[in-house]
Amino acid sequence: MLHALHTQIQEVYFCTVTCYKWLPLIEESQTYSSVYRWFHHLKNDGCHVVGYVIMPNHFHVLLFLSHTGTSLNTLVGTGKRFMAYDIVGGLKKQGKENLLEELRSGVQKKELAKGKIHQVFRLSFDARECHDEKMIEQKLEYIHHNPVNGKWNLVEDFTRYEHSSAGFYELGTRGNFDVVHYKELNK
Repeated sequence: MLHALHTQIQEVYFCTVTCYKWLPLIEESQTYSSVYRWFHHLKNDGCHVVGYVIMPNHFHVLLFLSHTGTSLNTLVGTGKRFMAYDIVGGLKKQGKENLLEELRSGVQKKELAKGKIHQVFRLSFDARECHDEKMIEQKLEYIHHNPVNGKWNLVEDFTRYEHSSAGFYELGTRGNFDVVHYKELNK
């Protein structure tokens, strides 16, 4: 089965990256900053982060690809690799041996042969092209409410969740990462 490379430029993509077995690895390793470093790398590479939320076990990001050359799959794959190193390092620092053992046991044989030691993220990630402003707004609404929906009760007010762009869109406040408003994109 061929996977889409997501190479369409001048488009917004809604991406979801999930930790292995939905484990709360970002929280347990205290590596939210690793995701922000990846956002900065993307920004330096000419990609715009339009919106995001970083949860304990996954994150959603809306990315605007403004250049040719590097596919979304490559950008996300590279980011996942570096974030995985940080997460494993954070788990070691926190002494989370049971989690590290679970990540070691999750590596597939073919990946072990390549030298992979830990399975930190699901092998694939989800990406959907947002075809219009209505779809971008729907995705922003969804991700911004993630911290208060379902089993999550991370904050009382979704605009106050510190690992989200909700405050930027709803209150005009600056968050942990400066996003580009989707209405400012040169589409």
